[in-house]
Amino acid sequence: MAELFRTVEDARAFVRRERGQGKTLALVPTMGFLHEGHLSLMREGKKRADVCAATIFVNPTQFGPKEDLSRYPRDLEGDLKKCGQAGVDAVWAPEREQVYPPGYQTYVDVTELSKGLCGERRPGHFRGVATVVAKLFALFRPDVALFGEKDFQQLRVIQRLNDDLNLGVDVVGLPIIREPDGLAMSSRNSYLSAAERERSLSLQRGLKAAQALCARGTVNARDLVGAVRAELEAVEGVRTDYVELVDSETLAPVIRVADRPARLLVAAYVGATRLIDNLELREPSE
Repeated sequence: MAELFRTVEDARAFVRRERGQGKTLALVPTMGFLHEGHLSLMREGKKRADVCAATIFVNPTQFGPKEDLSRYPRDLEGDLKKCGQAGVDAVWAPEREQVYPPGYQTYVDVTELSKGLCGERRPGHFRGVATVVAKLFALFRPDVALFGEKDFQQLRVIQRLNDDLNLGVDVVGLPIIREPDGLAMSSRNSYLSAAERERSLSLQRGLKAAQALCARGTVNARDLVGAVRAELEAVEGVRTDYVELVDSETLAPVIRVADRPARLLVAAYVGATRLIDNLELREPSE
């Protein structure tokens, strides 16, 4: 069973203890309600370091005023059991006041990578993400931190944060873990009714359609984006938020899949639930 810590002081004591024994540390930040995607990160953390710590904290600063903070799914008891099964050594699950004590006023902005995509549609979201991750890196001083590629813009924001502030963490992105039918695993999938769950597969169908087009030689953004939109628009109850083809590193929009990898990203509402997904596209070889 993983050790559970609730305070900053206890987390610091854990880090001092493990570091004092010369151990390396992996960190997996989460907002809880864990699924196989999270657990795959934890298992990889155990491979890459002597000790793996996970955090469970529904971070209020990355939610907008009309977003789902109050109804975001929570299951600390179940999460702790899953962490133990994944081999996690310690879990930090703080109350809000431990992360943002009275008088808190310091925030972190990653200015360019936070523009566009989810950053444009969720103002302040990545400011909250960057702030809480910077705090977690400062508290745990991990050798490696692991994140999923489903939240692709978030991954790039965190990698830039780490580089710009010389934090020295190996920030690793791991592939999306999917349900057997292809739906990207997400804690928010629990919001979906049975009918909405079926409609949500339109995101993956759209990405796969674009991938097939690209493999056949179609590399311009208009056609690839159009293939995704066509799948989404064919399903009642699905509303497109965005579909964009971007450079995999800079997230700048591109007009075609060229020599370097591009990423096709989609966000859509299925009923009231906002889902995201993405996949990498490469120019087909001769």
